[in-house]
Amino acid sequence: MSEPRDAGDPHGTPHPPLRVGLIGYGLAGSVFHAPLIAATDGLVLDTVSTADPERQAQARAAYPQVRTVDSPEAVLARAADLDLIVLASPNKTHVPLATAALKAGLPVVVDKPLAATAAEAEELAALAADRGLLLSVFQNRRWDNDFRTVRKLVEDGALGDVQRFESRFERWRPQPKGGWRESGDPAEIGGLLYDLGSHLADQALTLFGPAVSVYAESDVRRPGAEADDDTFIALTHANGVRSHLWVSATAALLGPRFRVLGSEAGYTKHGLDPQEAALREGLRPGTEGVEWGVEPKSSWGRLGAGASPRYGGGELVPTLPGDYPAYYAAIARALHEGGEPPVTATEAAAALRVLEAAKRSAAEGRTVRCG
Repeated sequence: MSEPRDAGDPHGTPHPPLRVGLIGYGLAGSVFHAPLIAATDGLVLDTVSTADPERQAQARAAYPQVRTVDSPEAVLARAADLDLIVLASPNKTHVPLATAALKAGLPVVVDKPLAATAAEAEELAALAADRGLLLSVFQNRRWDNDFRTVRKLVEDGALGDVQRFESRFERWRPQPKGGWRESGDPAEIGGLLYDLGSHLADQALTLFGPAVSVYAESDVRRPGAEADDDTFIALTHANGVRSHLWVSATAALLGPRFRVLGSEAGYTKHGLDPQEAALREGLRPGTEGVEWGVEPKSSWGRLGAGASPRYGGGELVPTLPGDYPAYYAAIARALHEGGEPPVTATEAAAALRVLEAAKRSAAEGRTVRCG
């Protein structure tokens, strides 16, 4: 738990903005973190680290006030002038850079996955707790519009007792793109299991609690690919719910994003939350005329029993708006006021235990106990 950075004025004087150092300005840094940080009241993007001169120029063009440096060490050297470090760097750097930032006395947000193993995540959590510093993991998909809708339906009891939860991140990318995310080197922590699988495991555990067993099938299907690109994970939760999770770059026809089956009704939802596409297009939360995270009625899911939603079965359920800005708003609040961050390192460790068990299950061809 982090101590408050500034108690603020009891008469309502706003807190001074928290200065953020962002390490990494690739896809994660430029599309997700920088825009969301800049759009959050109470946060200011102060420093961006990237060794690529072109990306440095892009950062300065997008955020004229920002300072650019060419190494993580240059960011950490400014620890006295910063209030938060955000790691949007390659997966293999997460543990060493988070460790260095915490030892420098700075709270840290780390893009998922936090680490390669649950043990490493727990060591980071212990270090943060020992230093009294915030450590959080950017699990933005908890604020996807469709997941927020599923969560509300489950919490409201609209499905009865949930029996099976199906969740997919499927893509059709028959040619590998290369780069560290598709590297077969274990040190890179690449492949879809740790990339998109981090989101699906986190969502399943958020909804239904701890898993007690894991079964997985994992393949490298594309010519020239080195890391897993087509993986299935089956979880049995302690409460009896079964979660079936798919991540794939080889899905020629995409399945539903969610299908949730309960004792009273089911819910099916196709398509993806619109926030990533909006951010890639340069739109920002708060942009005039933009209803952030809102999708058209034609994309809504259906809730019902006994008939196929493909042929109009069930009732349309309005999808709640997606809300990625809520993550950094909660980070700012936790730093100003104290308390837990929106996603904890302990929660990240639980998801990593699932991914480790899935990797072992796929390699050994058996169900693995988890916990």
